[in-house]
Amino acid sequence: GKTMLAKRIPTIMPSLCLQEALEITKIHSVAGALLNKDCFMGTRPFRSPHHSISDTALIGGGSIPKPGEISLSHYGVLFLDELPEFSRKALEALRQPLEDNLICISRVKRTLIFPACFILAAALNPCPCGNYFSPRKTCHCNTTKIRNYLGRISGPLLDRIDLHIEVPQVKYRELSETKDAESSPAIRRRVENARAIQRERFKSTGIFCNAQMHGKLIKEHCLLNKEAQELMRLAISELGLSARAYDKILKVARTVADLSQEKIIRAEHVAEAVQYRSLDKLLN
Repeated sequence: GKTMLAKRIPTIMPSLCLQEALEITKIHSVAGALLNKDCFMGTRPFRSPHHSISDTALIGGGSIPKPGEISLSHYGVLFLDELPEFSRKALEALRQPLEDNLICISRVKRTLIFPACFILAAALNPCPCGNYFSPRKTCHCNTTKIRNYLGRISGPLLDRIDLHIEVPQVKYRELSETKDAESSPAIRRRVENARAIQRERFKSTGIFCNAQMHGKLIKEHCLLNKEAQELMRLAISELGLSARAYDKILKVARTVADLSQEKIIRAEHVAEAVQYRSLDKLLN
């Protein structure tokens, strides 16, 4: 179900504006990834490279530098399945574009900058055999093997991923249900309503969503009530989170509050944001 969930992310994201669509089309044209020269990219891209991909193909470059998968995912989703199986060098190279929304490729004769404003979605098993948390199957991995497996993902990279969630095995009763689940268009409407709040909030700042907030804006717009402040203090103390993870939690809590159309971040919003840091708890 992890891959299926990842593929649904573009369907709940806000629709592309003309400027975004033109940027995506230009990138795919430069990379030679358009089906034909008259093709126009009107939907958000979803890229899912195999874990054997080379560093250059993922990040971009070559003797004649071309955009890599991270740039082909611009304004869309880059999905990395079996995250620990990717090379350490490739994963560490993701740190700059996740922070700056661009990738700088330097060569002897010139330096090129490609845009890379994408959502990174990644999936991994809790251990090499995949049965660590299974209530029905036996895990054959020892503690050292599990630590080494999860240790392939560095702390700095993990800090740059906003949400970590566990996806348990789906039970038969849930698989066999005939009741319709909430549709992507319905979820997209909620997302667009929250984005409208954020556009109004940042209309004079040059950014358009909570994820782009820097330190000053975080202090200005991520106001916690007393209960939320106490919960945040406990979470940071117990989990030993970094300053970057602290900012990430505040941004996510601000977004959760926006989805509820609340101006002040409450304890329940912070609690939900902290619950989305499951890997921090697993690796500490």
